[in-house]
Amino acid sequence: MPTKIRLQRKGKKGQPFYHLVVADGRAPRDGRFIERIGTYNPMTHPATIEIDFERSLYWVQVGAQPTDTARSILSSKGVMLKHHLLKGVKKGALTEEQVEEKFQDWLKDKQAKLEQTKKDADLSDKEKRKQQLEAERKINETRAEEIAKKRAKDNLKMEEKAAEADAPPAGEQTPPAGEQTPPAVEQAPPEEAKPEEETKAPEVKAEEETKAPEVKAEEKTSEEKASEEKASEEKAEETGKEE
Repeated sequence: MPTKIRLQRKGKKGQPFYHLVVADGRAPRDGRFIERIGTYNPMTHPATIEIDFERSLYWVQVGAQPTDTARSILSSKGVMLKHHLLKGVKKGALTEEQVEEKFQDWLKDKQAKLEQTKKDADLSDKEKRKQQLEAERKINETRAEEIAKKRAKDNLKMEEKAAEADAPPAGEQTPPAGEQTPPAVEQAPPEEAKPEEETKAPEVKAEEETKAPEVKAEEKTSEEKASEEKASEEKAEETGKEE
């Protein structure tokens, strides 16, 4: 079995952390290894990768076979690209200066992409936070509208109750809309005039009482005169008969 470059799992449950190791293909995954050449942490964004570039390139050049995940890790750090370019040097297609120049250009582009990825991640976090704040603001607005509607209904009910309490009874007629009810100040004089009327009433009664005996006396005198006249007429008749 050839030597392999693979990942060796470490870390807690739900929090994986890996070592990049060179091991015999017959050894178990987490068993004995020949050399550890790096680490890989997938829990960060982007993933954190740290490797020994020279030792990784050496093991690839001597024939160590990386697994699929290990190959992608080595490719992200440029190990597989450098190995490919050095094959061109052996064939005479490239010089070492050209290989180094191309590799440095690739590193610059790779670094720019990583920085852009980090910026996008930060922007996405900010955008998520902004969306959360917007959602909270909308919820608060809807709650405020509901509270305002409820208060408006309560105020309307209170106004209706107050209007019913102030309304006159069913038997009384309300004045027309064009007519204005006299102010309370104009109704005061009749109340003040009541004592005068009360004082006049006993005087009128006293006058009536004083006049009543005089009328009776006059009636008596007239009756007496009438009776006297009748008596005198009767006497005159009697005397006429005797003659």
